[in-house]
Amino acid sequence: MLSNFRIGQDALATAVGAVPDRVHGAPTAVADTVRAYRTAVQQRRTVVLNLPLDVQAQEAPHAVEIPEIRGPAPIRPDAEAVAKLADLLAGARRPVFIAGRGARASAAPLKELAEVSGALLATSAVAHGLFHDDPYSVGISGGFSSPRAADLIANADLVIGWGCALNMWTTRHGKLLGPGAWLVQVDVDQSGLGAHRPIALGVVGDVTSTAADVHAELGRRGHHASREVPTNTRWNDVPYNDLSGDGRIDPRTLSRRLDELLPTERVLSIDSGNFMGYPSAYLSVPDENGFCFTQAFQSIGLGLGTAIGAALARPERLPVLGVGDGGFHMAVSELETAVRLRIPLVVVVYNDAAYGAEIHHFGEADMTTVRFPDTDIAAIGRGCGCDGVTVRSVEDLAAVKEWLGGPRDAPLVVDAKIADDGGSWWLAEAFRH
Repeated sequence: MLSNFRIGQDALATAVGAVPDRVHGAPTAVADTVRAYRTAVQQRRTVVLNLPLDVQAQEAPHAVEIPEIRGPAPIRPDAEAVAKLADLLAGARRPVFIAGRGARASAAPLKELAEVSGALLATSAVAHGLFHDDPYSVGISGGFSSPRAADLIANADLVIGWGCALNMWTTRHGKLLGPGAWLVQVDVDQSGLGAHRPIALGVVGDVTSTAADVHAELGRRGHHASREVPTNTRWNDVPYNDLSGDGRIDPRTLSRRLDELLPTERVLSIDSGNFMGYPSAYLSVPDENGFCFTQAFQSIGLGLGTAIGAALARPERLPVLGVGDGGFHMAVSELETAVRLRIPLVVVVYNDAAYGAEIHHFGEADMTTVRFPDTDIAAIGRGCGCDGVTVRSVEDLAAVKEWLGGPRDAPLVVDAKIADDGGSWWLAEAFRH
């Protein structure tokens, strides 16, 4: 235990909420791995599987049968909870569904229930894209909501969180919820019910089973509500005063034009920082599997590794990363991995020559520690083996279009010199509580 290589890996995993496990030896390697995978799938947990060096050197067994591992068993809500939720929906005039991580596999039953109950559809950030093709979707609930979407959610008389924590980000510290609205949560984990906001009803059940049972109950009652298609809920449709000029491009203008240029079949990863609302709000995704949101600790620098992993997981889609200049610098070494693997990754660096979130935090204090001289990030990209372009205006994005039409045999680093937004709208909202 005197070796400086020996650290408490189990304690490290537990400290961040993961489940530690390990491969104990070659004879049990398959069983150990299956056990870890079963835990991850059936308990919906993150598992850190350690593989010690001495075990790695052992000869692996031959012809080991891999058992089939089923997903978590359905958790049906009890009949009383179903009846109460049906009562609330039957009496609501303006219901809104907010689907979270726990609803990512339940788009169809939620859409069916929304149709008969008259509900509009929204998601938390991590479930973005779940209702991408539904005309009754208002997009992301919370700091990323457009003004029109925020109004619709705030005017709801019933808000149901489906597999959604309804935390401060999704509800704008509760201010996005109307004072007279009934608040309901559906979750497989009873301890999550009411954890962030007081609720009128908590339902223990998985989203698919609960939505199906409530739908059936409303059907037995003959209930079918009407609803109107919401308009102007997309940020791309919201007018704004373009800040582009003096060699810098408005991040909204940049994001809107990229949304038009990039293929619709994309997988979008987001780093953390002041910039992150722009790609999240303006770049559309084809479904919930097209959006990777690495914000658990809001630590910058995690986006590039996420984008590489997403690219390998979904090779049929164009991988796109939205990242700030600070987060890019922290993870720049990962560019070599993308180059070596010949990943056609588009890295969009929202470069404002500052740590934008810290500008909010520092207020009127000395800003010299969070602002710094401009960096030629495109040149850094080219030095790592990527294609690199500098964007100061919409016209400069022609280089991105040219890259998209080419062989895409190396990543593209877009050094977007963005105009100072004075602090992004979503972060200003987050700090106003």
